[in-house]
Amino acid sequence: MKEVPIYLFTGFLEAGKTKAIQETLEDPRFSDGEKTLILLCEEGIEEYDLDAIPGGNTFIEIVEAEEELTEKKLSALNKKYSPDRVIVEYNGMWMLDTLFSSMPRGWLIYQEIFMADCKTFENYNANMRSLMVDKLTTCELIVFNRPLLNTDRLKFHKIVRGITRQANIGYEMPDGTMEYDEIEDPLPFDINAPVIEIEDRDYALWFRDFAEETQKYIGKTIRTKVIVAVNKKLPKDSVVAGRHVMTCCVDDIAFKGIVCICPPGTNLANKDWAVITAEICFEYNDLYKKEGPVLHAFKVEPAEKPEQEVATFY
Repeated sequence: MKEVPIYLFTGFLEAGKTKAIQETLEDPRFSDGEKTLILLCEEGIEEYDLDAIPGGNTFIEIVEAEEELTEKKLSALNKKYSPDRVIVEYNGMWMLDTLFSSMPRGWLIYQEIFMADCKTFENYNANMRSLMVDKLTTCELIVFNRPLLNTDRLKFHKIVRGITRQANIGYEMPDGTMEYDEIEDPLPFDINAPVIEIEDRDYALWFRDFAEETQKYIGKTIRTKVIVAVNKKLPKDSVVAGRHVMTCCVDDIAFKGIVCICPPGTNLANKDWAVITAEICFEYNDLYKKEGPVLHAFKVEPAEKPEQEVATFY
């Protein structure tokens, strides 16, 4: 099975996707005669100049509606062109899972870049938050176009970091150079403290950092308020301890928890609130069916539910 690298450009209308793709394809360091299929899912003001791309081996296919983006259609295009690579200019109003679930065997995402216009980014974030989260969650690089001297880079940084801590952030300047965001992201808790205190307002931030960099927490002790989920697959002294977390809207609320082994005699029922003090270990657990993070609690205190039961990033 031939492996086909996919270069995915996302962003909303007039964010600069077409220009970025055109410049990338014109760069001889990127193009050396490879057969390239551009999957165009959104047509803006800019148009592609295929004559300017070295090799004369680039083709465009237009996908006009999200429901057209099917595995059958993409497989047919793969067979028709047998491309060495595919560049996708994705429609900002379409969910990424539509593409991900439709890719033929052998198609692999090599790079995902989100393009944003500094003048419209905050408006899209305020009014189309779920679509923004959908695009930023998996991207590797966020490029802000057309920054002004008074562009509030700290505000943009906080919006991005509220969704992902993994993506790099860059600003494409008028002269074509790229300035990268170097704002530090101090965590709102002390990871080197003897006991890491996770406040109610910080649980979402902590869990995301913990999920992304689990190893740095192994052997650490935390203290935090959780709601308990009882699972029949676990022994009587074990529960799943966590919080419901909302990333962008009510529809994406999900329980984010960890298996917790409680001290002997602890009596916790489903949906009980408690403050736990526990060491984070990494070991096999039947619930995971593999090794994973497990809390070994040495103190469990009954607690009142917090004012805001659902943890958020704001």
